Amino acid sequence: MSVRQIITHAISGRTLTEEISLTTTLEKDEAKHLESGVINLYPDLVFQEIDGFGGALTDSVGYLYSTMSPEDKKQFLESYFGESGLQYRFLRMHMDSCDFSLEEYQAVEDPLVDPELSTFSIERDRKYMLPMLKDIMEMSSSPISVLLSPWSPPRQWKMPPIKPKNDPGVYGGNSILEALMPPIDYEHPSRNNGGKLKPEHYGDWARYLAKYVLAYLEEGVPVTMMSLQNETIAATSWDSCVWTAEEQKCFLKDYLYPEFKKQGLTNKVGLYIWDHNKERVVEYARGIIDDETLGMLEGIAFHWYSGDHFEALELVKSLYPTMKLMSSECCSLRNPCNSEIAMDMAGNASSVAELEYDDAVAYAHDLIGDINHGMTRWMDWNLCVNKDGGPRHVMFGFGAPVCVNEDGTYRKLLTFDFIGHFAKYIQSGAHRIGLSRCYDRVEATAVKNPDGTIAMIVLNRGNRDECYAIRMEGKIIRFIAPAGTISTIVIE
Repeated sequence: MSVRQIITHAISGRTLTEEISLTTTLEKDEAKHLESGVINLYPDLVFQEIDGFGGALTDSVGYLYSTMSPEDKKQFLESYFGESGLQYRFLRMHMDSCDFSLEEYQAVEDPLVDPELSTFSIERDRKYMLPMLKDIMEMSSSPISVLLSPWSPPRQWKMPPIKPKNDPGVYGGNSILEALMPPIDYEHPSRNNGGKLKPEHYGDWARYLAKYVLAYLEEGVPVTMMSLQNETIAATSWDSCVWTAEEQKCFLKDYLYPEFKKQGLTNKVGLYIWDHNKERVVEYARGIIDDETLGMLEGIAFHWYSGDHFEALELVKSLYPTMKLMSSECCSLRNPCNSEIAMDMAGNASSVAELEYDDAVAYAHDLIGDINHGMTRWMDWNLCVNKDGGPRHVMFGFGAPVCVNEDGTYRKLLTFDFIGHFAKYIQSGAHRIGLSRCYDRVEATAVKNPDGTIAMIVLNRGNRDECYAIRMEGKIIRFIAPAGTISTIVIE
């Protein structure tokens, strides 16, 4: 048995990854009956299969990629999709514009004028997204699988946004946002600020979505998944549409699934519901899934922005054991910034190194919790953004593991390295295995890979080193989880 430990440190803003051998620390357990400081691994107790990892290719990502030199493009793609990189195999792409598009657009300019959708075109997607996707497919070390997600139906089919009762102001009384953000038009339909799809256009929207999937398939894009709506209940200032569980169930059962069946898509493209934060995933799953709709769905997608709610995933998994649980979006809620000092979400000044460490730890914490509670697939949000967290067709910006500079060069953030501890060492087809910890001072998950290796990821976000003994099949492997690090321990 050989054992190695890969450790990523964040030291004074510098990332250091080292690998050490633990082979010489193997001991027999029986002679000592070690009880304290133990992490137990049970390779024979097998749980869900892990399909793999990925990120989002948005219009903004495609644009930033277009500004890179040929050599930087090659290195960028290798770092994400190559054998020596994160080995991503999943991509999420938006249908029509999303907030990370350079402008608003839709595949039919006015479907009321063109109800047959004869002018439908994905020409806008050929500008930035599809060229980058084809480069990815050409060099990827694994077959790529694409998730398509709609942010909004065409504005002409929607109702105007609903003004809340006892409205304290458009942005909750926040005077800064009131001054910065455009007012919401409650009189006219829009791609932005929520609103609902008019029921008389449910059938039209189903045809539109099927046409989008078919157009991508004809383009050679390996579409294998589609979610019914991005962020199902979010009336955001960008492209959005609000659905109740009852509305989404009706749309799925009476319109979308029949249209997909008619177009021969039901055995090619798996449908996912929710695609929003974990805190309501149980309610929406129970509101949509029944004996009839269960066979229409492949899984449930979720985001991370409302907190852990790991127990919600476990509840959903126990209710619907055949459903895949896919984390389809997460990101830092701040821009990556290239200055020495940056502001966090509470308006506090911190060093960029501190904020990058906080972001990386948040990613690792969420990944460990999701895996331990039933997640099968994981996708990050944008593969890259600029220093302002964009570009976007709306204000403000968010983070990504890679920041692209104005000259087309780029830098990797600490988040990228932390993701690597999962994506590089948990192989596609791995299964989570049984694990128990002695203390909560470290977080951990473990899998058995198809090649027989065991990979355990350990996060120590405390300020002191932690010494542990892995106990597995009658043997002891001693290791140290240094303060402020993430480790992957590979047992062959």
